[in-house]
Amino acid sequence: MTSMIQRNTSLNSARPVTPLSLIVAQLVDLTERAEELSYNDPDFVRMLHKVSALAEGLDPYIAACSTPESEALEALATRTQQEDWAGRLAQGETTLALEQEMLSGHVEGQFLKMLVHAAQARKVLEIGLFTGYSALAMAEALPEDGSVLAFEMDAFAAGFAQEQFAQSPHGKKIRVEVGPAMESLKRLTSDEGPFDLIFIDADKGNYSAYLQTIIERSLLSPHGLICVDNTLMQGQPYLDQERSANGEAIARFNETVMNNPNVEQVLLPLRDGLTLIRQV
Repeated sequence: MTSMIQRNTSLNSARPVTPLSLIVAQLVDLTERAEELSYNDPDFVRMLHKVSALAEGLDPYIAACSTPESEALEALATRTQQEDWAGRLAQGETTLALEQEMLSGHVEGQFLKMLVHAAQARKVLEIGLFTGYSALAMAEALPEDGSVLAFEMDAFAAGFAQEQFAQSPHGKKIRVEVGPAMESLKRLTSDEGPFDLIFIDADKGNYSAYLQTIIERSLLSPHGLICVDNTLMQGQPYLDQERSANGEAIARFNETVMNNPNVEQVLLPLRDGLTLIRQV
């Protein structure tokens, strides 16, 4: 933890110009002032309002400035949000504790579409489908002969997604396999790959194993990209506090990627963190 912070000390003196660096600068000032705060400090209140406005307005503004989602994606998101996932688990209809927050969503979906276009992708692999938002978003950007192969552990979620795909003309580009993702990865034949874009958004404990299998089996095309979701995991990988099992798994995965000389990567602060990886 300390070494990572020390490597980035040169950034600390830079003038804050991004929303995040402005928030950080304001919070540092607020923290220092809070040590001797009086209950009648109007400047403190103004600064608190300012930092709150910066934080609260960022995601809505990013979404407003991004290309709107398609009607099919909007309908899929609405259906996902309306579903009683806790009830499905209680009734034994799902095998996993699924939540609507697992949905990739508008901005991340648009980003993935951009990557498909930029990579001129024809074959996409998704590890972890949930209700299919990201799969459909990427399918919308693929050419007519393009394909998405999606792995999903939970049969109910896979069926839910396929019902939504049937409502879109791009749904025919998506094929879903139900079962443990690692077993599906190992069953892939040479004519099914390599893939131009691989999106990993499944069980966090297996992230490192997925990446290793992808590289060992040469499943990524020479110009391809691997996208890995949730790599900030609510800030747990870099905060000095007790981590959940997922937080610990993501921290280990990030360290694994950082120490792998055969890849280049960048971690983007998009939603809960999105890491882009390419082989070198």
